[in-house]
Amino acid sequence: MRLRRCLPVLAALAAGLLVLTGCSSTTLPATGPDTDRSAAGLDLGQGWDWTPQGAPLDLGVTHTQDSLDDHDPAEANARGEAILKDSAVWQNVHLMGFGTLNPEPAPGRYDWSTLDARMDLAKRSGARTVLTACCSPDWMKGGVAGQTDWDKLEVAPLPQDFQAYADLVAQTVQRYPQIERVVVWNELKGFFDMTKNRWDYEGYTALYNAVYTAVKAVRPDVQVGGPYPVMISLPADDPNASDALKGSWGAVDQRILDVLKYWEANKAGADFLAVDGGTAQRDGTISGRLDDAALKFSDVTRYLRNTSPLPVWWTEFYSEVPDGATGAADSQASAASTLASLAAFARSGVSVALLWGPQGSSLPYSALWTDATEADGGQPTPLTRAWEWLVPRLAQGNVELGTAQDAPLIAFRAPDGSAVVVNVSDKEVPVAGQQPLAPYAIGFRTAAT
Repeated sequence: MRLRRCLPVLAALAAGLLVLTGCSSTTLPATGPDTDRSAAGLDLGQGWDWTPQGAPLDLGVTHTQDSLDDHDPAEANARGEAILKDSAVWQNVHLMGFGTLNPEPAPGRYDWSTLDARMDLAKRSGARTVLTACCSPDWMKGGVAGQTDWDKLEVAPLPQDFQAYADLVAQTVQRYPQIERVVVWNELKGFFDMTKNRWDYEGYTALYNAVYTAVKAVRPDVQVGGPYPVMISLPADDPNASDALKGSWGAVDQRILDVLKYWEANKAGADFLAVDGGTAQRDGTISGRLDDAALKFSDVTRYLRNTSPLPVWWTEFYSEVPDGATGAADSQASAASTLASLAAFARSGVSVALLWGPQGSSLPYSALWTDATEADGGQPTPLTRAWEWLVPRLAQGNVELGTAQDAPLIAFRAPDGSAVVVNVSDKEVPVAGQQPLAPYAIGFRTAAT
């Protein structure tokens, strides 16, 4: 989309001060492309608390069902790919599903066509490549060889076929030398034991160990991690709520911590610890400031780093918006919420964070370009510019994270004085001598001169 400009923006640019995308008006809605505003004169010194970044943070994306595919309009794809080249240290591709077909429909019969296309996209756009080893061919989970029932995508392979699946993953990393990391499975899909009312962590760990061993046997340079559970938030009084990991955002489901404990003790080896989750409690929403909700990511990460020596990866993260705001790829509120999550990751020492679905879709979350299946797609979103600014700087590991003491503002500041500032509330923030910062506004400060 084309971002509108107005005189205050030009004046702010000339002064080298804070620039917020778009023009100011108190009548515009809280979300969507028309909420971009401009302001200048914001003091990032007095009245701010600053902390250093906890560790270098690599940002990346996970390609999902539609993501710059060959059958989409060429011009939309070109626009999206230009954004992608500046938006990811890592690109994550699934072995099967989420945009790729069944790679081994029958034993010994392979179809690499869609995986070839996704791997080529990652290679030509200059990113490092992650393979999520999920999901599995039907014949490995009791289905008919040669057929694929996509309604059963999330069914786990049978224990007697764990080795066959591990062999398929090993063959995949041999076929694609660009793969540097493998995440084993996705969200423990198919591994919940209804009779025990808990996750079958024994079964998952057996699958993980088979894949880990097979990958290391053929590509010892590839780093392998798991177990990729959803860090579900529950109300503190829920019978499954953990006493060990809780905060103002709720409590993590203890059954998930049991998975992590068993896997940590019984894994064949691991190079990183992968998790995912969202800012809201299960089946709920968030309220108040976006950075308050994002505290969950900081609290969970610090817990994981205290209980495991492994680098922490958030392989998926979902940044909700409060009631009254609209979550979408082109939502200003979603963009601001995503940035609040990145601040929480950077504070707490996350190593990698992957944005699920960089292409706009029906999901109520931020994306980096609009739906490229449409002729006018592949356009920037409210998140794009800030995300691109953050990718190289967070990877260097020397960004400062700021919180205003008397206003609902957070900021990322680079050593040269340039910064991104985010209004994490649905309220306007007054700025002396300027129009107020709009709800969920995202702003930029030029480098100090």
